[in-house]
Amino acid sequence: MNDVAEIYRRLKAALPPHPFTERDPYRVLTFAMLSTRTRDEVTLEVAARLWERYPDIASLARADPEEEVASVIRGVGFHRQKARNLVEAARLIMEVHGGRVPDNVDDLTSLPGVGRKVANVVLSTAFGRSVIAVDTHVHRISNRMGLVSTDNPRETEEALMRIVPPEIRADFNPTMVVFGRTICRPTRPRCHICPVADLCERRL
Repeated sequence: MNDVAEIYRRLKAALPPHPFTERDPYRVLTFAMLSTRTRDEVTLEVAARLWERYPDIASLARADPEEEVASVIRGVGFHRQKARNLVEAARLIMEVHGGRVPDNVDDLTSLPGVGRKVANVVLSTAFGRSVIAVDTHVHRISNRMGLVSTDNPRETEEALMRIVPPEIRADFNPTMVVFGRTICRPTRPRCHICPVADLCERRL
């Protein structure tokens, strides 16, 4: 088994930090919901517009998804569906959770537009929980390097939770995302400059 802690240490030393640095639960949740199938640089720009127009959950819950929010978040993928999900999630948080973003996976995944990956982003980033958010980058890279041998993100999450030290789980996703976008790309990975090439089994 490869040394996951050593892989993480090298990547942290060699890569720039993930551009998203917010920790406020509302901002983390909305950013994560906007980010699916959208590049980070676009998501950051759109999220800033959303937070300027709707600075908190209460203001977003009062918004009209079709007439207002959809135009504000234009630029992200599936912006109309995301607008509906954002407003409905905000309304549920206000009505069911007292205006506070839930801090457990079951309540988070009960919100529209929130799957397990988004929920774990919120739990790890906003609440500091020792969980791993598995997106396409984490799933692909973990299998490519031989850290796991899994068929889907849920299996990858379960396998990684067994081998990734608790103290680095929360930062595992953002580190792998940067790695996957800059070096370990889906096609034509830049293995010649990879800081962990000697630890990669290249199973895929």
